[in-house]
Amino acid sequence: MVPRIGCLVLALAIAAAPAMAQTPPSQTPAPLPEEPLSTVLTLPPVYPASWVLVHDFHFNALVDGRVAIIDTQDPVRPLKGLVRAAQMANMLHAPARREIYTAETFYSRLTRGERTDAITIWDTATLQPKGEIVLPGGKRQQSVTYTGTFQFTNNDRWALVANFTPAQSVTVVDLDARTVLGDIDLPGCAHIYPTGPRGFSSFCSDGSLISIQLDDKGAVAASTIIPDAHDTDSQPLFAMPAMVGTTAWFVSYHGQLMALDLAGPVARRLPAKASTGTAPGGAPEWRPGGWQVIASDTAGLLYVLMNPAGREGSHKDGGTEVWVIDPVADKRLRRIDLGSVAGSITVTHEQRPHLIVARPDGQIDVFDATSGTLAHALGATTAHNPILLVPAQ
Repeated sequence: MVPRIGCLVLALAIAAAPAMAQTPPSQTPAPLPEEPLSTVLTLPPVYPASWVLVHDFHFNALVDGRVAIIDTQDPVRPLKGLVRAAQMANMLHAPARREIYTAETFYSRLTRGERTDAITIWDTATLQPKGEIVLPGGKRQQSVTYTGTFQFTNNDRWALVANFTPAQSVTVVDLDARTVLGDIDLPGCAHIYPTGPRGFSSFCSDGSLISIQLDDKGAVAASTIIPDAHDTDSQPLFAMPAMVGTTAWFVSYHGQLMALDLAGPVARRLPAKASTGTAPGGAPEWRPGGWQVIASDTAGLLYVLMNPAGREGSHKDGGTEVWVIDPVADKRLRRIDLGSVAGSITVTHEQRPHLIVARPDGQIDVFDATSGTLAHALGATTAHNPILLVPAQ
């Protein structure tokens, strides 16, 4: 038996149904008006020297990668904003142009379907997209990000994008005209290091180095091969260098330092002989380790992330100390104990620089680069997987 209250509710519902069904379309309620946001904030178009751009690769959701803009001197609210960086993206920051660029890949069905590669242009103040440049051919290199897969040349007016199909090439993009100028085949060579006024260099698998200069149309004007530029067997290099002016400092898996002068049209290996050196306490030995393992400050000192359990294959394991090296004097100045394992480092260009340390759990720590003491921890709220750290200035 249905309770009396239930019968009454059912009867009212049945009685109301015809009336609702017969309501003319003209009486359909209008949609609610859009409510304006009460507060819209913007960032300074040129970021302070304490700010760092953190590429959060977001390994658990690669289509949802992002670039976090953080103030390393604000331990309470360090995260100032985010821009999206989808699907194995790469990132560039142009302070003079007041723009951030992300080279991204999209699929029409999110993870499948028609592929579109594009460079998205973001405004540094509003963090809103200003436009995009579609990259043809579906060939942009999709890999865990390196600085050498997306670079500027021609006074930041052009961008160079690494491709891998698996044939290797570089796409030249005019950022002013927002157009693709063309492709340059680069068989057997990888990574892009801006060289001279309008060109780039790349390391090749046979140990050589190629330097390419471009004409005003983005085509190859000249190319030079430098044989035996690096030793892939006994001193393989970490691919991301620390820049001191136009000198690129690389460190090998074994701690050997190598300098390339990129000021002229052809890269030139400098005769500097320096290394991270050795120290007791290694088990079995100290070696560089991590992803972004070397950084520099405005005084030309180098900071190298070091792993005490260095061995064959340990180069991506991370490190527990940062060793500060004067490469000109070939002297280690100090060791900074990080307290636990870190994967990437950079150094701010403040008057008193800070060492920024990213850990595998997403935590970012800030050390005084001069004293080596921990200034504060920014926690793990700014990024899931902080893999590249780029000073804002």
